[in-house]
Amino acid sequence: MKLEQGQIQVYTGNGKGKTTAALGLALRAAGRELMVCMIQFMKGGGPYGEHLAAPRLAPYLTIIQTGREGWVNRENPDPEDKRLAGEALQMAGEALAGGRYDLVILDEINGAVSFGLLSVEEVLALIGTKPATVELVLTGRNADQRIIEAADLVTEMREVKHYYKTGVPARVGIEK
Repeated sequence: MKLEQGQIQVYTGNGKGKTTAALGLALRAAGRELMVCMIQFMKGGGPYGEHLAAPRLAPYLTIIQTGREGWVNRENPDPEDKRLAGEALQMAGEALAGGRYDLVILDEINGAVSFGLLSVEEVLALIGTKPATVELVLTGRNADQRIIEAADLVTEMREVKHYYKTGVPARVGIEK
């Protein structure tokens, strides 16, 4: 099965659920035997639960984790973080152009732009290369207005209440 028309989706906002929504879409697509590639920006470390589940959905789901372990310094990003984000962007271009994938998810790419690891212009240029039959999803907080305008669907996750604020750390199987 191939998509007749691929759209551009953005999941952004300060609430929990952007990556989770993208993974839900990936699960649905894999269930229909669509080929899915998720490239995760700024998500070194792990493994996260999705990395452990992906082999069970092979060959339909591929997850490529990029970035260093730990947090990126927003005020002064390390040149290595910029280099790794650039490599991930190149992989994204190859995933879009290669003809293998029906759904390409660029997880935390909006964050990579917000942190200064990639430029909005680079991401917009990538969006411009999307084949008509490929669905493209971009996740992460602080999506630039120009990326929002380029999208066909935008969902903003808004935090109303979060247990992190009561001291509950990220939990295995839920947040990681």
